[in-house]
Amino acid sequence: MSISKPTDKSLAQLRERGFDPAAPPAEAVAKLSSLRADDTLIAIAQALGQIAAPEAAALLTEMEAGSSGALRREIRRALFRLRQQGVGTTETASPYDAVKARGDDASGLTGALSVTDAEGMRVVWITKSRPGGGLRRLWALVSENDGLLAVKAETLSRKELRADRAELEKRAGARMIDADWELADFIMCEAYRRTAAERRTRIGDFLALRTELIAAPVPVEFSHPVYQELAAEAAQEPAADLMKEPEVAAYRLPQDAIKPFVEQAAQLQQSTLLLNRMVQQERINDLLDRAIDQLLRGELGSGLRRRLEDTAYYLMRTGKRPQAGWAVAAAARLRDGADLKRSPFFQLFMRAQLGALLAEEQEKQQEQPRLIMTPAEMMRARAAAQARAAQRGRLR
Repeated sequence: MSISKPTDKSLAQLRERGFDPAAPPAEAVAKLSSLRADDTLIAIAQALGQIAAPEAAALLTEMEAGSSGALRREIRRALFRLRQQGVGTTETASPYDAVKARGDDASGLTGALSVTDAEGMRVVWITKSRPGGGLRRLWALVSENDGLLAVKAETLSRKELRADRAELEKRAGARMIDADWELADFIMCEAYRRTAAERRTRIGDFLALRTELIAAPVPVEFSHPVYQELAAEAAQEPAADLMKEPEVAAYRLPQDAIKPFVEQAAQLQQSTLLLNRMVQQERINDLLDRAIDQLLRGELGSGLRRRLEDTAYYLMRTGKRPQAGWAVAAAARLRDGADLKRSPFFQLFMRAQLGALLAEEQEKQQEQPRLIMTPAEMMRARAAAQARAAQRGRLR
C-alpha cells in the first residue's frame, strides 16, 4: 500500500501553527488536535500516521466519524500505517451498549437476514417477544442501490413466523439465517439513509416503527461482527475462488461508473495498431489496474465492502467457513485502503465486471439493425432483393 507522508508544504503549514514533529507523542497529538480546521485536516491526518502512539490512533478514529472523500481516505491510510506498527485504534462505544446495560437485549430481540439476490435485494427483520405472547416484527425489504423499498411492523405468532420464513426460503431457494439484531438494525438504518426523500414518504415512517422495538439511537457507525469471528482469516490474502460464490459473482458496479473502462477495453480488442497479443495484454492489465484504483475507492469501495462483510457473515452461518474467510479478507483490504492491484481476487473481480458489461454491449450491437452498410453488403442485399422479386414473379 502507498502511505501518504506529510508533504513539505503541509508540514510547513502545521509548523507555522506551532506543531513540532519532534515533540513527545502525546504532546504532538494534542497540538494537532488543537489545530483542526477545514484547511488542515488532511495534513493533520498525514502527520498522525507518522506518530506511533495510541493517542494518534484515537484522534484519527475520532476524525473519521463523519468524514468523507479524500479526507476519509487519508485517515484510513494513516490508521493502516499505525496498525502496521502495532498501534491499534480505540473502539468507540456502541449505540447499543446502553440498551444491553438495561437488559433490553435479553428481552427477546432477534434478527434474521435472507440471502442477497442478483438485483442486490434482501429481506431483513427484527423480532421482539411480547409479554402477552407472540412477537412484534419489524420487516424491511432492502436494496443495495435504492435503500429501503418497503417496511412494516406487525404482530404475529411464532407459528406464523416459522411459516413465513419457510415460504420466503422456498421462494428464494436459499436459507434465511439468524443474525445479531444489532447488525439487522444497522442494515435497515443504513438503507434508510440511502433512501430518496420522495420514496420515504411512500414506504412509511421507518423511524417511528423502529422505536416500537428498539430504544437505542440510530447507529451511524457499526463494527461488523465478522472481523472478530474471523480475525485470523481477515489478515490473509483473499482467494480468487471467492468469485465462485453466487453472492459475490452476481455483484455489479454501477454501469455509469464502469462504462468508460469497458469502452477502452473494447477499443483495445478492436485496435489494429497493436503489433502483437503481448502488447495488447499489457495494455489490458494496465486498464485493469486503473479500474481497480479508481472504482474500488470511496462510495463504490464501501458498497463492495458491505457486500463482502455480509456475505462472509452469511457464509459463516451456512457452514462455509473457508469461503467466509476469503470474503472477510477481501473486505478488510478495502476497509484498510490496501493496494488491491496485485490481489488475484480483485484482479479477477474487475475482469468479471468489465467482461460482463462488454458482453452486454456487444450483444446489444448485434441485435440492433445496421444503419450503414459496406459496398459489399449493399451488393449482396440488392442481389437478394432482386432474387426475391424474380421468385414472386414466377409464382404469379
